[in-house]
Amino acid sequence: MSITKYTKTAYNDLSEFIFGKAIYPVTLKNGMSIGGGVVYPEVNFTLPPMLITKDTMSDVLRNYKEIITGICDRARELQVPGVIAEIETLPPMTENPQWGIEVSKVVVDIMKEYEIKHGLKGAVRITPNDIREGDGLEHMWRGKQWDAMLKTFEGCANAGAELLAIESVGGKEVHDDAIMYCDIAKSIFALGVLGCRDMEVLWTEIVKIANKTGAVASGDTACGFGNTAMVLADKSYIPKVFAAVVRVVTVVRSLVALECGAVGPHKDCGYEGVYIKAITGTPISMEGKSSACAHLSPIGNVAACVADLWSNESVQNIKLLGGMAPTVSLEQLAYDCRLLNEASAKDHKTAEMLRDLHADSDSSLDPQAYVLRPDVALNISKELVKVEGRFSRTKKAALLAAAHIEKAYKSGELKLDDKELSWLDNITESVEELPDDVGEFTENIIGDCEKLDPKKYDM
Repeated sequence: MSITKYTKTAYNDLSEFIFGKAIYPVTLKNGMSIGGGVVYPEVNFTLPPMLITKDTMSDVLRNYKEIITGICDRARELQVPGVIAEIETLPPMTENPQWGIEVSKVVVDIMKEYEIKHGLKGAVRITPNDIREGDGLEHMWRGKQWDAMLKTFEGCANAGAELLAIESVGGKEVHDDAIMYCDIAKSIFALGVLGCRDMEVLWTEIVKIANKTGAVASGDTACGFGNTAMVLADKSYIPKVFAAVVRVVTVVRSLVALECGAVGPHKDCGYEGVYIKAITGTPISMEGKSSACAHLSPIGNVAACVADLWSNESVQNIKLLGGMAPTVSLEQLAYDCRLLNEASAKDHKTAEMLRDLHADSDSSLDPQAYVLRPDVALNISKELVKVEGRFSRTKKAALLAAAHIEKAYKSGELKLDDKELSWLDNITESVEELPDDVGEFTENIIGDCEKLDPKKYDM
């Protein structure tokens, strides 16, 4: 398998780095062009609290039928030009691939019916839950967990799910401790060594499945890494600057999917998608204020700046005053997309102004928002691609993030308190002390990773 090496950014001109338009759009079978000029809503939904067993599968399927019917009805009423429905399988649906396949088929069939009867274009993104965690894991790339995941991908693709994605967990057992103790060295090891190693094996297989089934290998997300840090920072358990640096550190790991042949759209809960788009020119899905149904965040507006799909994270099928929650989420997303698309339809200057207002409204208040500014992401990306080697790039990502945050504070563009500033210095010093050789670095740190079983990574 050939690996694509990105040595320069796809974008040079900041004015072209904007929502709804990607250098390499993804065109779906029904003609929807993601990144081709229109921002579409992507609705991510899940079940209400319930058991998923063989005996409850009829209720599971009933819920999914209800969810997608409500979404399609409201999308049609609001004259939405197209919609993406994302199914994130719950663990039992990946452990028992046929269950996930049945869910996919139900959702795909209803969306096709609405397209035929009402002209509502749509597609399904399938995101199998990565079940390669816990004491029962046989191996990252062999055994029942691995086999079940690949079977879920292929079966759902054959059932009509057109976009293949995942929130992969390679290195997460190390990164959870890295976040808890704000250990940037362990974060770099988890993402830049273990994560990259896993991503190459995993995405080689996903791309093969996409090619075999006619589906689209879309992208991965470091949700379990970057978003975990963000949520803990929001609760004041860890410094915001640490979470912001981790966000940029995730870029190199998520880029591996594209290096292996993924083409986008990158998945919504990977806020590092801004960097992925800057480097590769592929479209991305993003989530912001409308993801509050799943988690709170300091990046509700800035996330929309260069989005090609606008998403809501995962919303349960529960009753709200306005209707069922997934239908409510669709409406919120539809209006956000309507505004973005109207700005694009006016002229490029109007679209740029709206993009910059989204960025400016968040970026001075939190370093996690600041590192997602289109200008910052593009500048960091231009420096990052000059570095050879994934480990070296991951270290550089941490240093670049810290340097940009510090510069923004000194110029008055970003507010930080004294504790945050001291952590910023600690992060930079810690990264600068790391060895340049990945073998030496691994040998030094692997003994401190108590939850890691190197044999499961063939190490």
